[in-house]
Amino acid sequence: MPTGRDELRNYVGGAWRACSGSATADVWNPATGDVVARVRASSADDVAAAIRSASEAARVWRRVPPNDRAQYLFRLKALLEPRVEDLARSITEEHGKVLAEARGEVRRAIDNVDMACGTPALLQGRFAEDIAHGVDEAMIRQPVGVCVGIVPFNFPLMIPCWFLPYAIACGNPFVLKASERTPRTAGLLFEILHELGLPPGVVGLVHGDAATAELLIDHPDVRAVSFVGSTPAARAVYARAAAGGKRAQAQGGAKNSLVVLPDAPSLPVAKIAAESAFGNAGQRCLAGGSAIVVGAASDGFVDAIAALAASRKLGNGVDDGVDLGPVITEASRARVEGLIGVGADEGARLVVDGRKAVVDGGHGGFFVGATVLDGVAPASTLATTEVFGPVLGITRARDLDEAIRLVNGGSFGNMACLFTSSGQAARRFRYEAQVGNVGINVGVAQPMASFPFSGWGDSFFGDLHAHGHHAIEFFTQTKVVVERWP
Repeated sequence: MPTGRDELRNYVGGAWRACSGSATADVWNPATGDVVARVRASSADDVAAAIRSASEAARVWRRVPPNDRAQYLFRLKALLEPRVEDLARSITEEHGKVLAEARGEVRRAIDNVDMACGTPALLQGRFAEDIAHGVDEAMIRQPVGVCVGIVPFNFPLMIPCWFLPYAIACGNPFVLKASERTPRTAGLLFEILHELGLPPGVVGLVHGDAATAELLIDHPDVRAVSFVGSTPAARAVYARAAAGGKRAQAQGGAKNSLVVLPDAPSLPVAKIAAESAFGNAGQRCLAGGSAIVVGAASDGFVDAIAALAASRKLGNGVDDGVDLGPVITEASRARVEGLIGVGADEGARLVVDGRKAVVDGGHGGFFVGATVLDGVAPASTLATTEVFGPVLGITRARDLDEAIRLVNGGSFGNMACLFTSSGQAARRFRYEAQVGNVGINVGVAQPMASFPFSGWGDSFFGDLHAHGHHAIEFFTQTKVVVERWP
């Protein structure tokens, strides 16, 4: 794979190939503003070649016994383990998150490979003898065919591994369209995949933009589409795939609430909330962008979270002591700073203002400091918009009833967390919160690989979510066989 400022290449049919599209984009190190690579969009011919190779592989790969397919994943895990630091540095250099966060992302990716190694046991079907005289019935699982993944910039290794290991373990070829903002890490993943010696076409990588994604979704040989991105894009992808008769899982945006009850200790909760709101520079779909403080909980929480935000050290994620990296682009910084201004204009009090952040040695980087706004109105722009930056808006509520109404009043439904020492309150919140991922005294309710990444409302379009047993169901189709042997 090319390195440095060279153009990145596709991986098709077990070999690296140059992209032939006309559109190009720079890949930035967001901490320095330096161009670290260039990515060219794939043309229609490039996409056709990738899908053709995958289609040819499908006929061979589905006949490989599941236990043999799993052996490739065991070897993949063994190859990933010694490359954790290389992968983490690649993530930090093109995304900006601090190394500790990048290492955590790599571990989550490996967890999904580990989970997918157990796919053979999960592929078992059902059998019923004598459903009628001399008649037996069975349900079996078979691959769906060529699968495509379209992934965002914010987790360039973990999110591809939400899909790729499970797809190939279930007997499907898988073609990944990497984010054009963070494509180098995907290339590094495919360098490692190349070492496995998979049959040509079982895995493929194409670079490009939204037009490339549409070519992949529309291709008649593609049978399943996995997507993560903004809500408007997720809705469009789901509709486009469904119109083509394909199955789809499309993860959208979020506006996640952290509900703090008066019986929760202020400083420990504030520390957890700070990690939720400001970790990964707020660029994750499980970021706690809104804190709903109930009654007297505001007395200590607001001061504590403000102090933590003000003390958070900005800088290049590869440097020691840095705990807040940049946002992905200059345009993202302008958007986040604009939303902070809108929040203030709409009446919220700027407790800590991260705009125009000054960073030692960070000239040219796209930095926004941790920001806290208090008194955010429930229907305001800041309360209803996914900021995707290190910004926490605080809304006041009289009691748990009002807090739950605020959580359920939004259109998103990815995550909500409750901080309390009351089991009764926790059970009620778990029962009534209309979100797919619930946290109790945790700030990021990230499911482990063995559970599906649930999302509700405008945060998810589809029926079967990423990883866990949902992945096995999504990447297989069931066939029922009724037999009589007279």
